[in-house]
Amino acid sequence: MPMQLTPEQLNAYQQDGYVVVEDLVTPAEVAALRQRVWEYTHGGRPWGNLKVQVEPRVQRGELRVEHPGDGIRKIDYLVQEDDLFRQLGLHENIVSIIEQILGPDIKMFRNSLLLKPPEVGSQKGWHQDSPYWPIGPMDLCSCWFPLDDATLENGCMWAIPGWHKKGPLPHVHVTDDNVIAEGAYDEALGVAIPMRAGSGLFFHSLLPHYTAPNRSNKWRRAIALSYMSARSRYTGPGESPQYFHVKGNTYPGCVR
Repeated sequence: MPMQLTPEQLNAYQQDGYVVVEDLVTPAEVAALRQRVWEYTHGGRPWGNLKVQVEPRVQRGELRVEHPGDGIRKIDYLVQEDDLFRQLGLHENIVSIIEQILGPDIKMFRNSLLLKPPEVGSQKGWHQDSPYWPIGPMDLCSCWFPLDDATLENGCMWAIPGWHKKGPLPHVHVTDDNVIAEGAYDEALGVAIPMRAGSGLFFHSLLPHYTAPNRSNKWRRAIALSYMSARSRYTGPGESPQYFHVKGNTYPGCVR
């Protein structure tokens, strides 16, 4: 049977804004995903329609790397374009938990592979996701899925428990990043969330979260799979984009 959150875990998600679930997939599946990423970054596998972002310091020439793959920060659209990552985005354990949180009609808002190469990967400052996403209500759920053990040294996730209940906070743009405005949050309340590869951090789209730079000699690769109810509405300009369908129904006037 697919995994389900216990009542205690579901309550933790609702109260804290996140919950960690161990061993969502097998070690062999994680190893295959890691190998596939390496093929893209270092093995010459064609990018196709994937969208790739380079570390800003590398792009500006402020930091040199031995291989171009060591300077990649983000890869988008793997679920749509790659068979192994599509299986992950539709994995019965992940979707079953998302269904408990969002209901039976589910679409994927985005999927982004987030890379922190050893001693290269930069921080992602304290922020919420929903203020930047054209989806209402601000009630999406992401599964942050590490392909490597995520530790304090290599840039695991941090979060401020319960602050998803405070609604959208003011954000500002600083160098290479969009972050919560100074004084609008309390960093001292943040807690680290180290995780083993193959586990999942399910978190609310208004939860303030942060990842530190990778100061270790080990990779920290993780994919953020962000889901929404198919009853959500697109609040951006123009017509709603065609979002990746996960399961259930699509509704007139809602996200396509």
